[in-house]
Amino acid sequence: MSTVTDDLLWERMNRAVETIRQRLERAAAALDSAGIPYAVVGGNAVAIYVGLVDRGAVRTTRDVDLLLRRDDLERATAALEKAGFAAAESFGVTMFLDGPKALPSEAVHIVFAGERVKADDPLASPDVAESERPTTFQVLTLEALVRMKLTSFRLKDQVHLQDLVRVGLVDATWCDRFPTVLAERLRGIVANPNA
Repeated sequence: MSTVTDDLLWERMNRAVETIRQRLERAAAALDSAGIPYAVVGGNAVAIYVGLVDRGAVRTTRDVDLLLRRDDLERATAALEKAGFAAAESFGVTMFLDGPKALPSEAVHIVFAGERVKADDPLASPDVAESERPTTFQVLTLEALVRMKLTSFRLKDQVHLQDLVRVGLVDATWCDRFPTVLAERLRGIVANPNA
């Protein structure tokens, strides 16, 4: 394995994070320009909320996830293609590659509002109406984002929830906001946010 200098390594890492930020901003701007409702979800949404409280606690993410209504997909496709994205599907996930030769890891991944991501998810995804604009683009509200993270509850979702608890955005009082299955998951996170 070849070695790289520390400076080169830091440059590559910074460039990767900046590329993801630019991808997100370009996609959001395209949807805003076309008047298509959307919300940023996933790790970028968590990073926005965490960053509002403690920028040192922000965790980077490797992809861009957007919530769209399925009825808006055709118009969203036209807007995103105009911005240089290429529509694709991989393993049942609708996505927009960042250019025709990009990899699925270099894409905007779509989650459909009001639909379950996996058939056995306890709840469907929220609607894009449950969003706000704390920055230059729409972001799912914190409560709706927590609900999505509790619904998916993969390891990375649990880590994101721990981040939100550690910076004080979510606590035990939030458990009452959710159905029993989600409340139990959140109680476990709140009880041990450093696990």
